[in-house]
Amino acid sequence: MAQRYSSFSSGSTAWLLQRITAAFLVVVLAFHFFNLHFVTHAYEIEFAGSQARMQNVGYFVTMILFLLTATFHGVNGVYNALVNQGIDGVQKRIAQVVLGAAALLLVVQGIRVANTLAGF
Repeated sequence: MAQRYSSFSSGSTAWLLQRITAAFLVVVLAFHFFNLHFVTHAYEIEFAGSQARMQNVGYFVTMILFLLTATFHGVNGVYNALVNQGIDGVQKRIAQVVLGAAALLLVVQGIRVANTLAGF
């Protein structure tokens, strides 16, 4: 049988955070799909409705947490997939910087959009 290799050390903080964010994302995605695909149908979604939802503090906080969690989970997953493929040294550092910058830009822009929708 082939040797299993993972850049995640079982029981490490990165390993634990990847699993916690996955569980959170499953719950929030279920909420999102239920709310925006069954309660409110896609053809009924309008900008004013998005603004109204984002003005609810609970919804706003949930969406910010969704943004942060999804960004961490995705970037951490891509980074570890690259490490599992064997990058190291300069390539690994470049991946860290590029993914870190992309994550930062995504979070900043996402928060700007959320604040605008919420009327801040």
